[in-house]
Amino acid sequence: MTQHVELNGVFNDTHLGMRLDQALADLFPDYSRSRIKEWILAGNVSLDDEVVTRPREKVLVDQVVAVRATLEEEVSSKPQDIALDIVYEDDHILVINKTADLVVHPGAGNGDGTILNALLFHCPEIANVPRAGIVHRLDKDTTGLMVVAKTVPAQTHLVAQLQAREITREYEAIAHGTLTAGGLVDANIGRHPQKRTHMAVTEIGKPAVTHYRIAEKFRSHTRLRLRLETGRTHQIRVHMAHIKHPLVGDPLYQGRPRPTKGATEELQQVLKGFRRQALHAVKLELEHPVTSEWMQWYAPVPEDMVQLTEALRKDTAERGMEY
Repeated sequence: MTQHVELNGVFNDTHLGMRLDQALADLFPDYSRSRIKEWILAGNVSLDDEVVTRPREKVLVDQVVAVRATLEEEVSSKPQDIALDIVYEDDHILVINKTADLVVHPGAGNGDGTILNALLFHCPEIANVPRAGIVHRLDKDTTGLMVVAKTVPAQTHLVAQLQAREITREYEAIAHGTLTAGGLVDANIGRHPQKRTHMAVTEIGKPAVTHYRIAEKFRSHTRLRLRLETGRTHQIRVHMAHIKHPLVGDPLYQGRPRPTKGATEELQQVLKGFRRQALHAVKLELEHPVTSEWMQWYAPVPEDMVQLTEALRKDTAERGMEY
């Protein structure tokens, strides 16, 4: 499946002396500069009816530019009829409430049965959008809200918002230990030097900032609300482990399961049976990439985290904890 793109325009005073790829990105903001550069190199761009293949070409005032290109199918995975909990959808975007059992992208050990496969079935034209429109991801067992672009222009705008830190992503989590106050973690994250499936706080990693506040204190755990400034792989999980408050159930960063001293039998059983990181993307806010309307969505905390919270409250009440 291919999508034909035809763009026409005229450069003005503000473009004088700009590189061609830079000027085109300004003239046609629905497409990323990297995609525009590819089109130039492929001979799909002409100035005053002459094909130009140098992205560094300087442009002049009143030059007429034309782009004639095709968007080839970007995704090779097969569509699969997998149920999605769709919170919102229009012609440009859709918002999903991800369940714990779904992986976002195919990968080692997960060749299909992913959200990407489900999107290709639900919206076949999304095959023309890079990564089937997925602009940010959630870890396998993290639940909650994700936004997906259904068109290339929508994806370009959403990615720009993410890079400008204009999309608000708020999470709910339950961490080991009792925190006394909210705060932030500002620590670079990169690949773990020995454990290649893990991430770690490291000086040579990429900048990562996580804000957190206390939502509820328990006897030996804390329910948190967290907001991301950046979106590094495993960011919340790594940052909370870094400050010695790993998330309950985290299979990678919790370390050896911690016995909760004096816990009720109910809490012990709930903790023992909680086999995923207690992390849920509860709130998503962004500017619609086409209408510019500011939009927000909420996803209820899933039942397993609700049960965990109730068990922690009961344990705290029965042990007579005072604040």
